[in-house]
Amino acid sequence: MKQNIKKYVTTWGNAISIADRKPENYAKDLTLRYPIRPMFDGEKIKITLDNFCGTEPVTIRQVYVAKSADSAREIVEETNTVVTFYNGSEQVTIPAGEAVVSDEICFAVRRGQDFAVSLYLADFTQMRSAVLITGPLSKGYYTVGNSAWRGKLPLDFTRNTNWFYFLSNVEVYTSDSNRAVLCYGDSITSQAWPDYLTLRLFRDEIEHTAIVRRAASGTRILRQYDNITYDSYGLKGSVRFPREAKASGADTVIIQHGINDIIHPVGVEVNPFRPWSDLPTAEELIQGLRQYIARAKEYGLDVYMGTLLPIYGWRTYEPFREELRCAVNEWIRGTKEIQGCIDFDRALCDSLDPRAFAAGYDSGDHLHPSAAAYERMAEEVPFRLLDHKER
Repeated sequence: MKQNIKKYVTTWGNAISIADRKPENYAKDLTLRYPIRPMFDGEKIKITLDNFCGTEPVTIRQVYVAKSADSAREIVEETNTVVTFYNGSEQVTIPAGEAVVSDEICFAVRRGQDFAVSLYLADFTQMRSAVLITGPLSKGYYTVGNSAWRGKLPLDFTRNTNWFYFLSNVEVYTSDSNRAVLCYGDSITSQAWPDYLTLRLFRDEIEHTAIVRRAASGTRILRQYDNITYDSYGLKGSVRFPREAKASGADTVIIQHGINDIIHPVGVEVNPFRPWSDLPTAEELIQGLRQYIARAKEYGLDVYMGTLLPIYGWRTYEPFREELRCAVNEWIRGTKEIQGCIDFDRALCDSLDPRAFAAGYDSGDHLHPSAAAYERMAEEVPFRLLDHKER
């Protein structure tokens, strides 16, 4: 008789990057609430709070999990469960550059039934470790005052936010048949297609897979900005990937990254922070992707790569950038170093002018896809990658 073996599997996750630098980047007496849609059943969870990009310690006074009510910003108050750290402490201080994992929390979750994580920041807190994400499943809330325990956040003191601060991982103690697929990239991945991929799992009744987003807007493979004007464009790949590719239960990563390396450099006479020396060759970008592959193999991950999307009409578009994009894409399509290519470029480009998005697939800025295009990207992910029983 087969034993019912269980393990912790990440059911939801984010990258932790650098929040946009503003004079008001400290918060006090503030509640954050983030709805989570779990992909698995389980009776216990753990959450990770991450201050990787902080330059000073942050203290979270209270953390709760609770079942979500009909309104996404509301919870079922009687299900409120305190999250503790370090064997029972309800308050946790996270050193600069570090992360903390909660104690095991006895809290039943069911596949597709949302719950919320609520954090209360009592004292002045540096709001630097965060990531901006969007999509149909990616919306948070903040409210003035301590409402972490409240069923309903006060309407007059609450706003929506797509900035996710500190919360980087939610793990469920679940069947060992469950697993996670990581989606790694920049703003194109921090936007909607991973959410549509999650919704596809429900539609197609793929029950043993979670989609975990590891994406941060503006990030490049080979460079990062070390100035306050652009530091919110995030960390370079060699800093990001070793942390973000680690997730309990993950066996596969989809990498779609590199377009910012191509479009950012414009010369110091145009922008003092974007020298031409930052522009890589195709060989340098490919070597950066190979470093991802090598690290992923160390972690036991299968690697799929998405091709880079059209950029014709983007404000820095030039033919030499198009040549560089195409050269990298041709390597992705042909390399035998990965398990497969997901050709997002060919799925979204205009058949008559492959430099550009097809009609209806351009968000309007000629760089980011439209909502319909993000849905199409989710459909391009092979079924065999998602349903591990078929792999």
